[in-house]
Amino acid sequence: MEKILVIGAAGQLGSELTKSLTDQFGAEQVIATDLNESAKSKFDFCRFQVLDVMDKEGLRKLVKNEKITQIYHLAAVLSAVGEKKPLFAWELNMESLLHVLELAKEFQLNKVYWPSSIAVFGPNTPKINTPQYCVKEPNTVYGISKQAGERWCEYYFQKFNVDVRSLRYPGLIGYKSLPGGGTTDYAVDIYHKALAGEKFDCFLREDSSLPMMYMPDAIKATLDLMNAPREAVKIRSSYNLAAMNFTPAEIYQSILKHIPDFKIEYNPDFRQAIADSWPDSIDDSCARKDWGWKHEYDLDAMTKDILENLPNFKF
Repeated sequence: MEKILVIGAAGQLGSELTKSLTDQFGAEQVIATDLNESAKSKFDFCRFQVLDVMDKEGLRKLVKNEKITQIYHLAAVLSAVGEKKPLFAWELNMESLLHVLELAKEFQLNKVYWPSSIAVFGPNTPKINTPQYCVKEPNTVYGISKQAGERWCEYYFQKFNVDVRSLRYPGLIGYKSLPGGGTTDYAVDIYHKALAGEKFDCFLREDSSLPMMYMPDAIKATLDLMNAPREAVKIRSSYNLAAMNFTPAEIYQSILKHIPDFKIEYNPDFRQAIADSWPDSIDDSCARKDWGWKHEYDLDAMTKDILENLPNFKF
């Protein structure tokens, strides 16, 4: 029977993914961990334990004592925060991944999941329908760490037969957690401001197109990949993943259909340069071919769902 460890479970992706894993494997088979003890309140549906992923021995002890068979390693410093603390971001993002990969090798874990990002691409990457294999010259510490992490994942698969799987997420949008320091987080915050009747101050230009994905699709993609037969997973660095592309102006227009008096202003800051280095759209044909990936939500369907559900969600 599988025993699942989720590291960094209290984040935007982790909180929803952990619930889906619990639904699949059962409450006793999933352990959610986070650095902050206050995160425990989010996980009344499974076990919870405080864990600092940089505590290598503490992590090893947990994996050994609980007989963990799968690790979902989600802890990371995101793009905008990483630019303010680059050395800290590199240390946490890289060393924690290596801790997990070493444990996967030592204990012969069944599977490891580690998320990558479109941040691995850079200003010299083709921006339209960015292919799976192309130039990657990231110019943020987050992107650099994700690019290096992809190489380590493939290395541990090739050299040590570690079954590690990864997705290059686009910007993720959900209503069940607050923005966490990413460049694409404007597309989370904008719904909060619209429902609160407040003007939204956007830190990107109105025409900044970025690849985006609604959280239910991100969860679906992650579980589809992890449940795929080993032989179907042909890319061991990280799969391109896509759903929709839109600009701040387009998400604003989508919200106006429901809240016609909503106002927005555009005041680009340092995050604009980060966004400008990323693709406009992604070619994810490898994921669709290898393990049958298919997204479900477009912009208007996502907007309708968020505006209906966010007012009733308790943080």
